[in-house]
Amino acid sequence: MNALPAIDEKKYGRVLSRELPRPIRSDRELERAITRLEDLDERDESLSPEERELAELYTSLIEAYEDQRYPVPHAAPHEFLRALLEDRGLSQADIAPLLGGRGHASEILSGKRSISKAQAKNLAAHFGLSVEVFI
Repeated sequence: MNALPAIDEKKYGRVLSRELPRPIRSDRELERAITRLEDLDERDESLSPEERELAELYTSLIEAYEDQRYPVPHAAPHEFLRALLEDRGLSQADIAPLLGGRGHASEILSGKRSISKAQAKNLAAHFGLSVEVFI
């Protein structure tokens, strides 16, 4: 695991005093924070350790506001899988081998059959996602 470069507390204090980041309380503040984070992301290679820390702070503030203001309901695993296939332009046949055949894929996608742990592991590995989203 790569260790992150240590930040200089005084430099970080100066960065924070210029930015004055605070909790996001409105969609307008959210848009400003997203714009600032995008500016930092564009300069990714040239950011100082202190600016990287600031970007991480903005990310946390944005996520906290969005989680509170726009919560995402947890989808049933078969609904999530169906949406994932649609999003990636895949068909039921594309994942049938991961699920034990076309019949199993059809039953899972229709909600008639649950996704087994082994199938969840196959799907997670195939899509590069956490096993939990399929269970």
